[in-house]
Amino acid sequence: MVMITETLNIGRFVIVDSSSELESAELIEEARTNYNAFSILYRRHYDALFKYCVHRLFDRHLAEDITSQVFLRVVEKFNTFRGTEKQFRGWLYVIATNFINEHLRKAAVHKKAENYLKENPQNHNNNIEDKNAKLESLKNAIHSLKPKYQTIITLYYFEKMKTEQIAETLGTTPATIRSQLSRGAEKLRKKMNIKDNAFLMGGEK
Repeated sequence: MVMITETLNIGRFVIVDSSSELESAELIEEARTNYNAFSILYRRHYDALFKYCVHRLFDRHLAEDITSQVFLRVVEKFNTFRGTEKQFRGWLYVIATNFINEHLRKAAVHKKAENYLKENPQNHNNNIEDKNAKLESLKNAIHSLKPKYQTIITLYYFEKMKTEQIAETLGTTPATIRSQLSRGAEKLRKKMNIKDNAFLMGGEK
């Protein structure tokens, strides 16, 4: 949070702490001209967005960079946003998803994933090494999916969002989300040679 604060000191906003909390209905409009209001908006949504980036990237340092880029983009484009705070949250996820997908394309993650699966054995005697290998295998399998499947799987299983929430965030219908989630999970199971999705966490009941 310090990184963003210091960066914004140079730019359009100077973020300072405020003990007063504005109501959600007032916050968006106040944040357009009120530095303290924007700071509250930032604090309300930073942690959830950062966690989403970590789950998409499996890299905390890179997730910090992406989260910072998202809020800098928000500062640049905030005057164009029209909507509620709930819609603002969806806007953050859309911006973050675009940054993440662009990073994955540039990093040629698909090629790295293929190389890893070919070059690294899957059987380890050491439990810690085995756990790390499984996590790495899961990361590579997820990154080998199309970006739309990566996003939905991350939001559903790791962020534990309901299909209705994901649909609202991504601007589509719950039926479309359920269909893409089913296809994405099936592709992931095949890539990892697993019969069910018990290895994934959470999801709505």
